[in-house]
Amino acid sequence: MILEKVWQWLTDGANWSGPNGIPMRLEEHLIYSFVTVLIAAAIGIPLGTWIAHSGRGRWLVTAANAARAVPSLGLLFVASMWAGSRFSSDLGAYIAPSIVVLVILAIPPILAGAYAGVSEVDPAARDAAKGMGMTGGQVFGRVELPNALPLIFSGLRSATLQVIATATIAASVSLGGLGRYLIDGLAQSRYDIMVGGSVLVALLALVIDLLFGLVQRFVVSPGLTGRTVRRSVRSQTKAIEATGSVR
Repeated sequence: MILEKVWQWLTDGANWSGPNGIPMRLEEHLIYSFVTVLIAAAIGIPLGTWIAHSGRGRWLVTAANAARAVPSLGLLFVASMWAGSRFSSDLGAYIAPSIVVLVILAIPPILAGAYAGVSEVDPAARDAAKGMGMTGGQVFGRVELPNALPLIFSGLRSATLQVIATATIAASVSLGGLGRYLIDGLAQSRYDIMVGGSVLVALLALVIDLLFGLVQRFVVSPGLTGRTVRRSVRSQTKAIEATGSVR
């Protein structure tokens, strides 16, 4: 059965060593994804928060959302064909164009999350901060940005999962990573390798999403996530139950 073959492939020690082994492919996938999200966040978060804070350039958010409709595989092929005819090295012909395309695909959710996060800050909180004598920069740094963190993290998580998935199909234009197992398995008619590679990508996405959730739990204020309210409700419920039991 195919599942038995997949399990055999995943547990075969030969597949966990060498330049084409699972650890090396996983490392490549993580590097591509990390570099992509880092560049996209460096562009999308400052731009999205500035647009929401200043109220200018909102058309950029609309344009970024429209860019989500661009077919990622087609864009990857176009970029690789253009770069392949101008550069001879793998970095210039395959890796750099793929990273650029992945960044283009990752910016819209990050930009939208940053913009929505700052835009949805309670106006009363802004007014109170200004009433205390805070400057525009202080209002942004001490009020708007901390309150926008939940939606900023939401955009980052969405973009990261999208990048991990798209980096998989980027193997079709000679990029490394876990996607090589799908492309090479298809070329060899080895469906166990293809399914095994898909399982590894899915597990990677789940682990990264869980890590984002843990980081967000510690970075975002409990008052913004509702944890404080839930704890208060539980405490009140226990107090009421305790009072009732005494009676």
